[in-house]
Amino acid sequence: MENNNISAEGGKALAEALKTNQTLSVLGINSNNISAEGAKALAEGLKTNQTLTVLGIESNNISTEGAKAIAEGLKTNQTLTSLYMENNNISAEEARAIAEGLKTNQTLTVLGINSNNISAEGARAIAEALKTNQTLTSLYMENNNIINFFKTYLIS
Repeated sequence: MENNNISAEGGKALAEALKTNQTLSVLGINSNNISAEGAKALAEGLKTNQTLTVLGIESNNISTEGAKAIAEGLKTNQTLTSLYMENNNISAEEARAIAEGLKTNQTLTVLGINSNNISAEGARAIAEALKTNQTLTSLYMENNNIINFFKTYLIS
C-alpha cells in the first residue's frame, strides 16, 4: 500500500481495521502522508491488535505527536516484532519516547529509525533503554548525525 497518498483518513480507517483484524501480519504504508493524526490512530490500533508483526510507516510526516503515540503503543503491543519509522523527522524528543517504549516492550526485535533528526541526546536515551530491553536485536539509525556520540559511547 505504499505511495498511495491515503492521508490521515486512510490511516484512521486502517487503524479501525487493526482493532478487530485477526489475520494481517504485515502492514507497509510508507510514503502515504498519514500525518500525526493517522499515526495516532494507528497507535491506538496497535494497543489491541494481536496479529500484526511488521509495521512500516516510513516517510509519512508523522511529526512529534504521531511518533510519541506509536512509541506509547509499543508499551502495550505484544505482537509487533519489526517497526520501520525512517524519514519521519524524528528528533531527540521522539527518540526519548521511543526509548521509553523499548524499556517495557517485550516483542520488538527490529527498529528502523534511519534518516531522521535524532541527536546525541536521543541516541543516548535509546542506548540507555537497550540496557534493559531484552528483545531488540537490530537497530537501524543511519543518517542521524550521531556518529560522534557512538564513538564516545563505545569507547567509554
